[in-house]
Amino acid sequence: MVDKVLTANRLGDGIAVWLNANGEWVTSLQEALVARHAEAVAALEEIGKKSYADNKVVDVAVVDVQETNGQLWPLRLRERIRAQGPTMEYAPGYKPADPEFIAV
Repeated sequence: MVDKVLTANRLGDGIAVWLNANGEWVTSLQEALVARHAEAVAALEEIGKKSYADNKVVDVAVVDVQETNGQLWPLRLRERIRAQGPTMEYAPGYKPADPEFIAV
């Protein structure tokens, strides 16, 4: 089974977030809780449904990741961009994504 993490967007500002081991939504993929078996994935899905119902997050999804040299890498380009930020200058305080990180 491929490793998975739970991601969403914060309801208040739309920023991409990931669920960590403390049950908190954090802005760094590297802090995400990694599910490595079916029961853990099911638990993440339930947490995501509850967080959505509680109006904490939207666009909740379990996504595939791989760990390489101690760093989590989303397998899909869309998720790499969400993890690193926009691919161009966006707004003050948001730098463009690292091209190496999002390279497929």
